[in-house]
Amino acid sequence: MPNRSGLRAVALTTTAVLLSAALAGCGGKEEHGDLTAQKLDWQDCPAPSDAEGGGSAPSPLPGGAKWQCATMKAPLDWSRPKGDTIDIALIRARSSGPASKRIGSLVFNFGGPGGSGVSTLPAFGSDYTALRTRYDLVSFDPRGVGRSAPVECESDAQLDEYFQQDATPDDAAERAQLLQRTQQFNAACEKNSKTVLPHVRTTDAARDMDLMRQVLGDDKLHYFGISYGTELGGVYAHLFPGHVGRAVLDAVVDPTQNPEQSALGQARGFQLALDNFAKDCTSKTTDCPIGDTEQEVKDRIAKLLADLEKKPIPGLFPRQLTQTAATNGIAQSLYSKDFWGYLTEGLEEAYDGDGKILMLLSDSMNGRNENGEYSNLTAANIAINCSDDKPRYTADDVQRKLPEFRAASPLFGDYLAWGMVGCTDWAVPGAADHPDVSAPGSASILVVGNTGDPATPYEGARKMVEALGKGVGVELTYKGQGHGAYDSKNKCVQGAVNGYLLDGKVPKAGTVCS
Repeated sequence: MPNRSGLRAVALTTTAVLLSAALAGCGGKEEHGDLTAQKLDWQDCPAPSDAEGGGSAPSPLPGGAKWQCATMKAPLDWSRPKGDTIDIALIRARSSGPASKRIGSLVFNFGGPGGSGVSTLPAFGSDYTALRTRYDLVSFDPRGVGRSAPVECESDAQLDEYFQQDATPDDAAERAQLLQRTQQFNAACEKNSKTVLPHVRTTDAARDMDLMRQVLGDDKLHYFGISYGTELGGVYAHLFPGHVGRAVLDAVVDPTQNPEQSALGQARGFQLALDNFAKDCTSKTTDCPIGDTEQEVKDRIAKLLADLEKKPIPGLFPRQLTQTAATNGIAQSLYSKDFWGYLTEGLEEAYDGDGKILMLLSDSMNGRNENGEYSNLTAANIAINCSDDKPRYTADDVQRKLPEFRAASPLFGDYLAWGMVGCTDWAVPGAADHPDVSAPGSASILVVGNTGDPATPYEGARKMVEALGKGVGVELTYKGQGHGAYDSKNKCVQGAVNGYLLDGKVPKAGTVCS
């Protein structure tokens, strides 16, 4: 997802919740004993909070099963497990099969970081009908997200202004403005979330998951991580290798890359997805309405963005579609082949001076609903990334790297390069250059890579397998388009994943689905 620390991926399912709608605390000091012994009070779920994205209470699953919600107490500071606590919001759907066949809970993280699992799982629960025959489906808002001690930074009006700024400065004045606005945002995060900000690292969330495992009554953590959820799963396996049950990582973050390498990889990934979009449009039997050749499609998009920098067009009143918002909307549409039709229509309308569709796409990426209210997706995303990532990049660093980024992607290169300055003035030091996911002794982890994935490029799957260590990661390749593989509905992928999670059948390493 785009933010000022780079285009860091939100899982397709998370962004699709917002897209479909648009287009169609911290706890105080308390005395507590062993938190692993706490009992969860499961109740019917309320409507999602504003921080979770708003909307209606989740509808029952096919067959009438209701979603249940609860809160789990976790230490604010894991180095002081008897100190202050925070509430971690959970959601579940009970297993549909006989109790004798139940394996346990299957915990989902849909990515971001910053995506609300409590609001996302119900939106796509029917996709996991087969898995629910033997598991309770469980997800959660990680710390800093949604209802779990959410990071708060700026108001909705301030965020509107924040996302309208020029994210690809061309001169010293524009560079100074970008750096000043980024510093203003980061200062607001520190002011409004000072208590929780030092405690939202991925290692903290992984420790929360191990507490969750125990509170849910499972000897092992059975896990399905998507996008950033693969990084969280890898970190969990590193910290608790003996507690890993059946785990699947889909749309895999490369754990060996620092933020610069990750941003450069995404530049290549989104450019590949744009190339594939242009090829698909121009190869159809009907005329492609946005260009006669692949190159013409890309040239016209580039011209549109250049024109928007000089003169934005009407978007969603009173906001205008800027170059930044249009780039953001185009990136959002490349997360799934299912969104390519929206991109075609949005470009057609933009060429005629109407920026509504591209702005709706951009809003969905940024966590803005049709009422103008933002979830805390961006605030949490930046807070977690900046707490995890040790490198801090300057404007001079970006200037030196721009040629390499532009070579990787003429369209997205500048945008992703300048995103690297997002953590420069962050209040909390970053933890490491990249996460440690080495997990000797862990059970097998199924690692699924998609060759056409723009946000978490395919090469990351192989890197994750290598980093997990010998005998742990098992790679499966999907030759497809979009972010992730399981939710593509590909029968080969779903058969392999379901076979592992339901029956413990580990597919042969190197299996390819197309």
